[in-house]
Amino acid sequence: MIATEEQISRWKEEKIIGIIGLGDMGLLYANRFSNAGWKVVCCDREDYYDDLKVKYAGERFTVLKNGTLVSRCSDYIIYSVEAENIGAIVKLYAGSTKVGAIVGGQTSCKNAEIKAFEEYLPPDCEIISVHSLHGPKVNTEGQPLVLINHRTKSQESFDFVESLMSCLKSKHVYLSYEEHDRITADTQAVTHAAFLSMGVAWYQKQIYPWSLGVNKWQGSLENVKVNISLRIYSNKWHVYAGLAITNPAAHKQITQYAKSATELFTLFVEGKKDELTERLSVAKQFVFGNHNGKLLLHDLALDGYSLSKHKKGVDDEIIPNSHLSLLAIVDSWYQLGIDPYDHMICSTPLFRIFLGVSEYLFLSEGLLEQTIEAAINVTEFRADDMEFVIAARSWSNIVSFGNFDLYKRQFEEVQRFFTPMFPEANAIGNEMIKTILQHSKD
Repeated sequence: MIATEEQISRWKEEKIIGIIGLGDMGLLYANRFSNAGWKVVCCDREDYYDDLKVKYAGERFTVLKNGTLVSRCSDYIIYSVEAENIGAIVKLYAGSTKVGAIVGGQTSCKNAEIKAFEEYLPPDCEIISVHSLHGPKVNTEGQPLVLINHRTKSQESFDFVESLMSCLKSKHVYLSYEEHDRITADTQAVTHAAFLSMGVAWYQKQIYPWSLGVNKWQGSLENVKVNISLRIYSNKWHVYAGLAITNPAAHKQITQYAKSATELFTLFVEGKKDELTERLSVAKQFVFGNHNGKLLLHDLALDGYSLSKHKKGVDDEIIPNSHLSLLAIVDSWYQLGIDPYDHMICSTPLFRIFLGVSEYLFLSEGLLEQTIEAAINVTEFRADDMEFVIAARSWSNIVSFGNFDLYKRQFEEVQRFFTPMFPEANAIGNEMIKTILQHSKD
């Protein structure tokens, strides 16, 4: 229960909020909290201090030199750092934590974060972690915000943190850290793997898919694939690497996704239409069998959100796509026994969009049948599908090996290829996502 306005006003006078890590999400929190009237101090790497102090001189929050100074004075400390580094950074600054302070983190995998807090924080510290289930470019209002009350001495401590977070105007979801990691694996790990694999496949073929005329990659589903893939590659690699590599539950999902893509593609190549149809029908029944009401993307036209400069003529014929990336996600949900609708309350915008296009493919009249026909008999996308399978297996191996360096190398290699397109792609993609999210809210 969020506290009274009187209590919140008193906390704003008395309490100091500390943020260790001024990356995109740390900066988002620092701005939102300080603009709401909270006293906020922040830091990033010590060698960035002089530049950051100048850069943020006009902001309402205060930049300090290091995490030691932030920890000594703050009543609630948020570690907003890469999941890969959470243990080392908590170890570095935990000993300076103010007596009786509350500590939390903003990493996407809570297993490593909570273990670091338990190992290095003084026993008098309380632990309340958070996770905004969206990226820094998304409006926080209405988006899921997970609150994890792991170790507190009183309800007042949790009320204080929840009151602070209320300025984000997000939907609060209350989970344990174990529940959080399982759900984020179910909703985010495979979603990211799919769009990352699309980018690698296009990079390996050295193509911008929207530039090939009006015959391939045209229409709403294709625009979603392109815009979301480029949106992911325009962000920082560690956001996705941390979630995938440090969360054991994510390994299983990503491995299965690669396996589903491989096995479905094998059926394409072998021309086993009946077997493919049966396998997808079973998956469809499991995932969408209880679906009723409107589709998430019902009556939503996304044809206009394309990077293509080509205009489709009356006589132009669009080559049907096999949509292997979407068939594989539904198949992998079935193989893992995951009901994606169970997690809608704490799903990311990208997951809701991915579920929406998958739902559209499987439940729009005649579209799945057309896709199966294309997968078996239309060969124009066969080479693209092969590259997609190789990419999905590559990401799966990188995650299984737990190799952050290789993850970074592959991500940034593809990122460089698409970099010239990011300004236009992000502008169009932001409008598309805003339209989709508003539509789903309505």
